Amino acid sequence: MQLTETHRPTLDQALEAIRTRAYWSPHPEHPKAYGESAPADGLAAFETLRGSRFDLDQPGTDGWTGGEISPYGPELGIEYPHPDVDVLLPAMRAGMGAWREAGPETRALVCLEILSRISARTHEFAHAVMHTSGQAFMMAFQAGGPHAQDRGLEAVAYAYAEQTRTPEAADWSKPQGKRDPLQLRKTFTTAGRGISLLIGCNTFPTWNGYPGMFASLAAGNPVLVKPHPRAVLPLALTVRVAREVLAEAGFDPNLVCLAAERPGEGIAKTLAVRPEIKIIDYTGSTGFGDWLEENARQAQVYTEKAGVNTVVVDSTDNYKGMLSNLAFSLSLYSGQMCTTPQNLLIPRDGITTDAGPKSYDEVVADIAASVGGLLGDDARANALLGALVNPDVKARLDAAAGLGEVALPSRKIGNPDFPDAVVRTPVVVKLDGARKLWEGTDAEPAYLSECFGPVSFAVAVDSTADGLDLLRRTVRDKGAMTVGAYTTSAETERAIEDVCLDESAQLSLNLTGGVYVNQTAAFSDFHGSGGNPAANAALCDGAFVSNRFRVVEVRRQA
Repeated sequence: MQLTETHRPTLDQALEAIRTRAYWSPHPEHPKAYGESAPADGLAAFETLRGSRFDLDQPGTDGWTGGEISPYGPELGIEYPHPDVDVLLPAMRAGMGAWREAGPETRALVCLEILSRISARTHEFAHAVMHTSGQAFMMAFQAGGPHAQDRGLEAVAYAYAEQTRTPEAADWSKPQGKRDPLQLRKTFTTAGRGISLLIGCNTFPTWNGYPGMFASLAAGNPVLVKPHPRAVLPLALTVRVAREVLAEAGFDPNLVCLAAERPGEGIAKTLAVRPEIKIIDYTGSTGFGDWLEENARQAQVYTEKAGVNTVVVDSTDNYKGMLSNLAFSLSLYSGQMCTTPQNLLIPRDGITTDAGPKSYDEVVADIAASVGGLLGDDARANALLGALVNPDVKARLDAAAGLGEVALPSRKIGNPDFPDAVVRTPVVVKLDGARKLWEGTDAEPAYLSECFGPVSFAVAVDSTADGLDLLRRTVRDKGAMTVGAYTTSAETERAIEDVCLDESAQLSLNLTGGVYVNQTAAFSDFHGSGGNPAANAALCDGAFVSNRFRVVEVRRQA
């Protein structure tokens, strides 16, 4: 396997990209880039998987489990191996020695070969992501394919950079005056900490899963992939590819294994506290994320949990562009992104714009009209919204309409290709953000809790300054993956920046074009900061990878 010739240039480019933060991606976003037959081949490969037994030839299989149902309606009917962890975990550790001895460069290049083979099958992976997450096909193709692969490659680059900061060997000599110097030969070896557990999520199984998986593997750790029970297939395919590449490269394929669970089993909780598990990556609810941080004491735990994303609307010199940008941000994938704005903080006395002064009611009505216009055509709406990923999202959407005055009601949209898909447009609800309405009471207002899904609150605040106070409290107490703001005032812009710098929140200012607050680019943008309650790590930085390995020193008398 010609790993160096094939992948070293890509690794070098990735290292340069994380240094410069410039745009770069080796994975094409356009479906046509994968060849004329790729769309049909990918769909055929996906259809072949349906109704089959997904054998991985991994040790400790004590039965079979499955049950995925596409958010678009069809049952996938795929069975996956269920593990006997007492057999599987020791088998996974067996290959660690050879994987450690391979060194950071070889590990990185093997990871790049895995990503390359996944990239070649992007169309197949796109259908797998679409029919487990509910993303519309183009989003599943891009976010579940090249964007996820970029995030995996980014993690490999950071892991390689951190591991190679220390030289492999050094000659040490300490002068002793008239006596002979003290001389030692020192070697430094990066060693993985142990088995890494990836607990996958339902909405973005590959995009959220690849950073932790590839960071741990590149750092010398076996990786046990525990997918969300509703979204097993994309990560099972990933495990299969990884095992094939590892075996072909002369390593133990059991360095990467799958842990699919039986209905209601809760295997993640069991695995998380096993002494063999030394690293955990988790994306999901705050409740289980908190449990992991409190109970998996033997492991280094990386979590992305819930947050309340906020946009401060102070003023704008491109009112039409602001409305259009917000409408798209609120609508994309039915708001089922950890980066989707939830709270729109708007001064009750209105804002200044290039289209003249706009009252709070006018701004909210215009946002509602912009969302309605964007989603007015059902075909376009289906392409943007996808399907609601599970019944819990629909329940929150239905309940939101009773929280306040509805500025934009949600409507049902039919999908002619998938009549059983649950497709709903966003709801926008008007709420009053005056402190006097809730301070000193036991109950917090609805906008201070995450309402995951296509739900947004237009919150009237007394002034921009009061909005910034609310923003600070929200990020500090509830966390935020993203913050957005619109202002024409340099003073206000600086005040917003100060809040986000103080509370470690990623900020997007005055977006009116084709870049949206809920999208981030690998190699350039940091996803989360690790500095507020929404997440304890950022994708991706040195801190995300450096605690996945240790440097072990051996000193010899020279």
